[in-house]
Amino acid sequence: MHIYSEKLHLQFYYMKILIIGGGNMGLTFAKSFLKTHIVSKENMLILEKSPEKADALRKLDIGTVYGKTGDYITTADLIILAVKPQDTSALFSIIEPYIDEQQVILSIMAGVKIETIASQLGTKKIIRAMPNLPAQIGAGMTVFTSSEAVTRIELVMVQNLLNSTGKSIYKESEDMIDASTAISGSGPAYVFFFMQSLIESAKEMGFSQSESELLTFQTFRGAVELYNKNEISCQDWINRVSSRGGTTEAAFNKLNDFEISNNFKLAVNQALLRAKELSKLD
Repeated sequence: MHIYSEKLHLQFYYMKILIIGGGNMGLTFAKSFLKTHIVSKENMLILEKSPEKADALRKLDIGTVYGKTGDYITTADLIILAVKPQDTSALFSIIEPYIDEQQVILSIMAGVKIETIASQLGTKKIIRAMPNLPAQIGAGMTVFTSSEAVTRIELVMVQNLLNSTGKSIYKESEDMIDASTAISGSGPAYVFFFMQSLIESAKEMGFSQSESELLTFQTFRGAVELYNKNEISCQDWINRVSSRGGTTEAAFNKLNDFEISNNFKLAVNQALLRAKELSKLD
C-alpha cells in the first residue's frame, strides 16, 4: 500500500485536514504534514479548546487555529482526533452535528474502538492508529487499521500522512492496535529502561555521568545501525559479540539465571492485557 505519485501529492495538497487537539501528538502531526509539503498551511485546521494552547499554536503559524466548534468542521476532508481518551464523550457530543459521512475520521485516541467512534459520531469512514513518542522527531512507529467503509485510496493517503512521522504498518484486525500499544507504543520506555540500567552500571564502574550517557547512547545507536544495515538476526549478532568463556557470555549467564528474557516477555504481555482492559472501558 506504499503508493505515491504526483497526482496523489496534489490530492494531499488540496485536502483540508482538521486536527482536534493541539497537544504533543496533534502538534507533531501538523508540523510533519507541513514539513513534508504534502499539505498546505491554508488547508491545515486545528481545534484546541485551551485558550493558552490555542494562542501558542497561532504563534507557530502552522494553520488556522480555532477555540470553538463551528461550520468549518464540515469543510474538512480528514478529521484527526488527537485528544485524551477521557475527553471523548464531551468531544463527540459537540462535534457530531458537524460530521458528514464522506469525511474520514482518523483517531489516535488510545483504547477508543472504531465501533464507539462510529456510533457516537454517526459515521462509517474511520481509521484508528497508534503512533509512538519518536513520531515527534520523524522516527515514529505507527500501526493502524480501518473500518470497511474506508476506500483504498483513502487508506493510502492516510498512510502517507502517517509516514511523515516515521513508518507505519496496516493491520486488518483492530485487536492488533492493542498489541502495537504493548510493543511500539510502550516500547520506547522499555528501551529507556535498559539504557538507564546501562548508564547506572557505567557510573558505578567509575565513568562520569556524561561519559556513561555517551557510552550507552553510542552503543545503542551502533547496535541498531548494524542491525538495520545487515540481514542478520538479533541472536546471530549476540553470537558474534559473544565468545566462549568471555565477558558477554558471563553477562548472559547471569541474565539466564534470572530468566530475564521470559520475564520481559511476561512484562510486555502485561502491557497488552492492560491495553485490552482500557479498550473495554470506552
